[in-house]
Amino acid sequence: MKKITTVILGMSLLLVFGACSKGGGSYKKTKSGLLYKIISDGKGELAKKGEFLKVHYTQRIDRVGGRDSVLSTSLNGLPTYAPVDSVGPVYNPAEIFDMLRKGDSAVVVLLADSLLKKQGQLPPFIGKKDKLTLILKVVDIFASEDDLRNDQQAMLESKKTEEVQDIEKYLAEKNIKAEKTEKGTFVEVLSKGDGPAADSGKAVHVKYKGQTFDGTVFDSNIDTAFGHTDPFVLVIGGRGAIEGWDDGPRLFSKGGKGRLYIPSMLAYGPNPPQGAPIKAFDNLIFDVEVVDVTTPAPPAQPAQPKK
Repeated sequence: MKKITTVILGMSLLLVFGACSKGGGSYKKTKSGLLYKIISDGKGELAKKGEFLKVHYTQRIDRVGGRDSVLSTSLNGLPTYAPVDSVGPVYNPAEIFDMLRKGDSAVVVLLADSLLKKQGQLPPFIGKKDKLTLILKVVDIFASEDDLRNDQQAMLESKKTEEVQDIEKYLAEKNIKAEKTEKGTFVEVLSKGDGPAADSGKAVHVKYKGQTFDGTVFDSNIDTAFGHTDPFVLVIGGRGAIEGWDDGPRLFSKGGKGRLYIPSMLAYGPNPPQGAPIKAFDNLIFDVEVVDVTTPAPPAQPAQPKK
């Protein structure tokens, strides 16, 4: 199980890989040769060094022969944030950040052969004749990191509320009775169990099967299909897994069986595990069986220096 972490999303991947669009019109050039155009009403103040842009984006590769592909987009999820700084002629989209206002849109085109000359190599999925274009929409501009963090927290809470409502609707439609925990995980208790309770500090040994709400199974230790059958051991309160897993098993005792319905913001949110068939902001379902509840061994004490 992968621990969920909520971070301010940087622009590193954005700047390395970019995106692609087929917009018309004339482009300007930065000092480094970066092609860009800005769609603006000219109102409002320009972003300043030290501020932060809140943006929606789409990243594409425009390939020779028309085999275009979208690398990533925020349009079906949450905006991300980008610092405004004096980066100089470094051939990446950050060069134009101080030219943008709240409400502006921008298209930035990077030529793969120019990237190759400046960086010395390209990712294997980018050809030398490809074009990479990043499409930005400036949602807001923040003067400080504190303002950014407050906005991010409000945005994440709003997303979580939306996901909880989606799960409540799903459970109502399926006539499933589930208890909502304080954090927002929904627990369908089929059998509570009659052994030791899964309290804070206890090690809970769990057999499970995880799937998305469309029925795609992405992990399991119930059979051999995923290469591991040992119970997953989680110390409750130890933050050793996604937050919904730390939350949901508390309703069981040894021998308990049921299902966890976990909002994405208590799971992997915008950062699903690489290679897993989980999309960003997928709510998840886990069939669980608590096969044991034990007291974990105390952490090893550091060796004391000899006197």
